[in-house]
Amino acid sequence: MARYLGPKVKLSRRVGVPIVDTPKHTAKRQLTAPGMHGFRGRRQKEYGIRKDEKQKLRYHYGVLERQFRRYLAEAGRRPGNTGELLLQLLERRLDNMVRRAGFTRTVWASRQMVVHGHVLVNGRKVDRPSYSLSVGDVVTLRPGIHTLVRENMESLAGHSVPGWIVLDPSELTAKITATPTSDQIPFDCNTNLIVELYR
Repeated sequence: MARYLGPKVKLSRRVGVPIVDTPKHTAKRQLTAPGMHGFRGRRQKEYGIRKDEKQKLRYHYGVLERQFRRYLAEAGRRPGNTGELLLQLLERRLDNMVRRAGFTRTVWASRQMVVHGHVLVNGRKVDRPSYSLSVGDVVTLRPGIHTLVRENMESLAGHSVPGWIVLDPSELTAKITATPTSDQIPFDCNTNLIVELYR
């Protein structure tokens, strides 16, 4: 399967917002457009604005275009607001939940942790980052990774766990207690523009 292996900061610069909450991405100089002088060119058209909103969401969750379209199609089939359902589907991905719980700093680190088999869902190993979690699922970690995770959690001292996750720091377990809502997602994105782009 294809994946992006280039510099991650370039993605933040491309869309003009930090896609990860780390100093490398949030530094002021990194929010200029790519290139020596950060030249933006002419004003964006309607299509470009909508495309950038979509790219922000894709880069933030680390999904490719075909996978993103599948999530959007699934959200469109369900009753309710398509934009909010899309965010819920993306938030409930296993790699994203590991990041939101504070076990890792970025979605790429949490993806690697899942793929290497360090994450258990309800006591069973799951090595698919796109695994969709349900309410009541309990995520635990293998003992061999506990030291690294505790170091990560110490470095993320100000990290706040969203309300739909109940974290037990002593046991390093996290439980899904509710479906995530749009106000609990710490990434700002206009999903209406994304839905309009694919119509």
